[in-house]
Amino acid sequence: MTLQYTSELLGTFFFAISGALAIRDHQQNDLFGAGFTGFVTAIGGGTLRDIMLGSYPLVWIEDIYFLYAVIAGVIVAYFFFEYLIQLRRTFLIFDAIGLSLFTIVGVEKALSLGVRVEIAAIMGMFTAVMGGVIRDVLTNETPVIFRKEIYATACLAGASLYLTLYYLDVDRNTNVIISSVFILVIRLLAVKYKLSLPAFRRKL
Repeated sequence: MTLQYTSELLGTFFFAISGALAIRDHQQNDLFGAGFTGFVTAIGGGTLRDIMLGSYPLVWIEDIYFLYAVIAGVIVAYFFFEYLIQLRRTFLIFDAIGLSLFTIVGVEKALSLGVRVEIAAIMGMFTAVMGGVIRDVLTNETPVIFRKEIYATACLAGASLYLTLYYLDVDRNTNVIISSVFILVIRLLAVKYKLSLPAFRRKL
């Protein structure tokens, strides 16, 4: 089992948990609703990436273990729901881990299909953030990429670091670990210290 494959399965698992936990503030919810939200959160970004890159069959259709990873994540969220919700910022942590893993997976998938490095970085970002965007829309929340905090920018920074180390011939496994941790640290620091990019304003 390669590091990329393991990272993608783990990212799927953690995003499924974050998606299932996203229904925590909704009184009208059930196991199916949580499972569906976990499913689209986990596979949404990768599905959009593969469609845009023309890569078929979609990864979760081709490999049943991705579906199993989603199911495992939803089961964990279900049985440990009260415990996970009580842990401060648990939702953020699971989301940040999925974000860091999926960014690198998306970059590597794009590179394997022969696209330019700029496109590979964007595909990494799409893979990581679009599942969360779909999750937020389904739960009637403002999509996280529109909130005043560093989110997608962390993905682009991590993707750029990965590509830089890639062309410097850094060992692939080392590169994956460094770049993933880099994204995770940026995301967590951004939340802790309320870091954000300058506001986009138009002077009248």
